[in-house]
Order: sequence, then C-alpha cells, then structure tokens
Amino acid sequence: MPRFANADEAAQAARSFDLKRLPPDFIDDPYPWYHALREHDPVHRMPDGSYFITRYDDCEALYKDAKTYSSDKKIEFRPKYGDSLLFEHHTTSLVFNDPPLHTHVRRAISGALSPRAIAEMEVGLIELVDRLLARLEQKRNVDLIEDFASAIPVEIIGNLLGVPHNEREPLRGWSLAILGALEPVLTDAQTKAGNDAVRDFLAYLKILTDDRRRNPGDPDKDVLTRLINGEHDGHKLTETELLQNCIFILNAGHETTTNLIGNALHLLQQWPDQKRRLMDDPGLMKTAVEEVLRFESSNQLGNRRVVIDTVLGGVPMKEGDLITIAIGAANRDPKYFPDPDRFDVGRNPNRHLAFASGIHVCAGMNVARLEGRIALERFLKRFPNYRLDGEPLRSPRARFRGFITLPAVVG
Repeated sequence: MPRFANADEAAQAARSFDLKRLPPDFIDDPYPWYHALREHDPVHRMPDGSYFITRYDDCEALYKDAKTYSSDKKIEFRPKYGDSLLFEHHTTSLVFNDPPLHTHVRRAISGALSPRAIAEMEVGLIELVDRLLARLEQKRNVDLIEDFASAIPVEIIGNLLGVPHNEREPLRGWSLAILGALEPVLTDAQTKAGNDAVRDFLAYLKILTDDRRRNPGDPDKDVLTRLINGEHDGHKLTETELLQNCIFILNAGHETTTNLIGNALHLLQQWPDQKRRLMDDPGLMKTAVEEVLRFESSNQLGNRRVVIDTVLGGVPMKEGDLITIAIGAANRDPKYFPDPDRFDVGRNPNRHLAFASGIHVCAGMNVARLEGRIALERFLKRFPNYRLDGEPLRSPRARFRGFITLPAVVG
C-alpha cells in the first residue's frame, strides 16, 4: 500500500478490474485494488455484467435487505456446476438459501449455540489448545496452520456434531476441496475434487446420522440430534437438507476459524508493536480478535442476486443482476475505520462485516470468537517469543484469505 503511482493509474485499474481475471499480485495483497475500486468505481460493473461493490454502506445495505437481494444460488450456480453433487450441496446449504429453508436450519443450529452452551465449551477448548501447545513445544519447528490453527475448529465442530475423534482426519481435506470450488474460476481438477469430496462426505454422514437416530444425543448440545429431530413451523428437514447442511456446518466453522487464528499469528509478527501491546495488556484480547477479523477478513467475498429492480450506491440494477460483496474492502472503508490500513489491537468501535449482517449474520460467530480468543491467549502466554521461520504459503483463493502453511519456531 499504495500500489498505484497516481490517481489516474488507480482509476484505470478500478475500471478494468475483473474477478475472473485477477491481477497476478491480487491474492498476495488485494487491498490496493479494493481501495482503488472504492474510491473510483465503488459499484463496478465487471465484463460478465455482474457488479462488484466495495463501500461499507452499500455492503451493509445489501446484507440488511433480504427481500431485494437473494442468497439463493440455483440460477447462478447451474452454469458453473451443472447437474452435480457440488450444485446440490451449495444450493441446499444454509448460507446459499432464503427463508423458509434458511430459517428452519438456522433455528436448529442456533438453538445448540446458546450463550450458555458456548460458555460451557470454554473448559474443553482450553484443554484442547493446551494439548496442542504441548505438542508444539516438543516439535519446536512447527507449521502454525497444520499443527495448531486448523486442529482447533475441527475438534470443536466435530464435538458439536458428535463426530467420533478417530473419524475426523478426512474432514479438513473434504472442506478445502468443497470450499475451493466456490472460487470465481475453476479448473477441471478443482471441480472433480469438489464433487468427490461431497460424495465422500455424504457417504460418511449417512452412516453418522443413521447411528444418531438409533442413539440420540443431548439436543441442547448436539447439533446433529437437533437437526434430525427439529421441526419448525411444520417443516422437518429432508434427508438431503439434513446431510448437506451438516457438510455446511463442518465447512463453515472450520475454514474461517482456521484463517482467523493463522492470520492473527501472522499479523502479530508483522506488527511487533501491537504484539507487545497485547501481551502487556491481555484485556485487549477481545478487541484484538475483532481487529484480525476486520483487517484480514477470513471470508473476503459474498454474493447476492437482485430479485426486484432497485438502485444500489446510485446505480440502477435489474432483476437477475449478480453482485459480489467485497467484505475485505468494506472492512477497510475509511468512513468507518480511521487509518484503515493500520492494525490496531485496541480499535474501538469496530463494526466490521466479517460475519456479514442481517438475517445471514454468521450463526457460529460467537464460537469463532471464543476459539480465536482462547487460541491466542494460550499461545502467546506459552510462546511469547515465537517467530516465523521460512516463507509462509498463502492460500491461492480470492474468497477465503488465509495460509496453507505458516512455518515458525516456538519455545
């Protein structure tokens, strides 16, 4: 920052921006592009006719108007996936649906994620994190993603669904393949990997749900039992809705939280003054987690379809128009975040959109916050002098921002 030599160069970059033909340096650092778009073309029409929005006000307005902007992806995803398992999954899951299905599934999930239930997770989460930290100490040369960040949400979501510990090993690979298929442009290999992962995931979940029907868990804590037994407004989930939303829960709760923890540990190395500030005042941990979510949003992009002719950000839009929401851009809008490119662990207020807003606000956001807080608190207490060791490998995806590997030395 800044990447462009002058305003004219930034304006030209904004006008030519195409999510399906990303600049080679975009994945490494998308923020100069977001800034250029927000300043020069905030409701940008891309070559395929869809819109890319980057201002906080426009993103928030879209999130809060579910009647004008639909989350249903059947029309959008049919050309992309055809008649495939990926199409069935992504058009049945909670995040890509409107009421009433969205309402039924969300109520079942939210009921098991009450404030009391989340508070009761803390003791077990601390024990899990401390076990992982003990292993890191033995190894000393570690990968902060594989050895730490990714292991935490797999266990937490696995517990919520009652997945036996010895059956959790494939979950991360399935998740990465399915979420990777959400990228704007796919290779044949990515499409095949995504479909294969949905197939294998469904086969496993069929066995798990059949067993849970025979041996129900505690519906106040076991999300899977709630989904199987739950009925809201006379609607009981079909077998397809049940299985596909179990996949969604595991995927959504896993990848974004992995990125939150990994991004935090990376940022604290890039901003040593903020690391010292946080260690001197652990009371800032909650605001630090929110700042990581804002500064490096785990989920960078969202999507909607216009269902009623409207005007957004001063631009007329017609029914059927597709919109990409640049969450990462909105979260660095200087109108709401002074000095937005500065990482500030004490930033307050911090009304970021990392968890979206409106009816689709993330159902598991308080679980993610708890995981992030405990992971960072315990890690920094045990390894205050950790350092990165070698070149981090950033995930090559535009939609999810995080690392594949983050080599470090601890102890």
